[in-house]
Amino acid sequence: MSIPHFIEYLNYEKNYSPYTITAYKNDLESFQVFCKNEFDEGDISKLPYTIIRSWIVNLVDDGIANRSINRKVSSLKSYFKYLVKTKQISQNPLLKHRSLKISKKVNIPFSQAEVADVLELFEDADKFEAVRDKLIIELMYTTGMRRSELIGVKIGDIDLSQNTVKVIGKRNKERQIPLLNSVVTTIKNYLILRNEIKTSVDYFLITKKGKKMYPTLVYRLINEYFSKVSLKIKKSPHVIRHSFATHLLNEGADLNSVKELLGHASLASTQVYTHNNLKGLKKMYNHAHPRGNKNY
Repeated sequence: MSIPHFIEYLNYEKNYSPYTITAYKNDLESFQVFCKNEFDEGDISKLPYTIIRSWIVNLVDDGIANRSINRKVSSLKSYFKYLVKTKQISQNPLLKHRSLKISKKVNIPFSQAEVADVLELFEDADKFEAVRDKLIIELMYTTGMRRSELIGVKIGDIDLSQNTVKVIGKRNKERQIPLLNSVVTTIKNYLILRNEIKTSVDYFLITKKGKKMYPTLVYRLINEYFSKVSLKIKKSPHVIRHSFATHLLNEGADLNSVKELLGHASLASTQVYTHNNLKGLKKMYNHAHPRGNKNY
């Protein structure tokens, strides 16, 4: 069976993150189960497109969102591409497959006022968990780092002499992000309290029991605190990242600079954050231009 070899390829040659590798593995294994149950096919490496299409139809019938289905098919497509590359098959059966149509999903960022209101909740914070939670929000909002990157920061990645944090992004790409003085102050307060926690891990952010922070806890904290100040439906770590990029662009930051801070490989990925900035530009343009509509 070539799935384990493919997973090793993603890990050691492509340097994909553990989360991405797990997603690929789950997608392939779920497809394998479907093929075994429906067609009594245990080997998925040499299947015709008709069987793959039956799987896609089954996912649609199960109510799986088109975006999620496209991601699962993308995992399968990468797997077959690997099989072609290693000469285990001659042609990728998904070569001419067209992705399902998806509606563009717009993440609504938190306003600057909402972020300020959340941070005010920690005005008198002096206990370990409260200071840590404040720091999590400050770091995510002032650096734009991903949740997985935040969790992966180690003590040695924080450089208080240069006021920077080293982040390991997708495909193990490293970048340095500057830290604001206000965040450095919170970091120093956090480190004092962290030193009182018995722990053997060298990860920067830890639980009160001295364990490494985990994704669901970060999500839960963000959702809990922002629910106190915001009525927005989606309140997640990614929305904070979206807010970081949007607010920088609204204040006139260069798109390339925001791209570097976010750790994007291309400008196309960064441009998804510009829709709110475009609204601001339209308003400014209509107000400032002699022929513009002042009541825009």
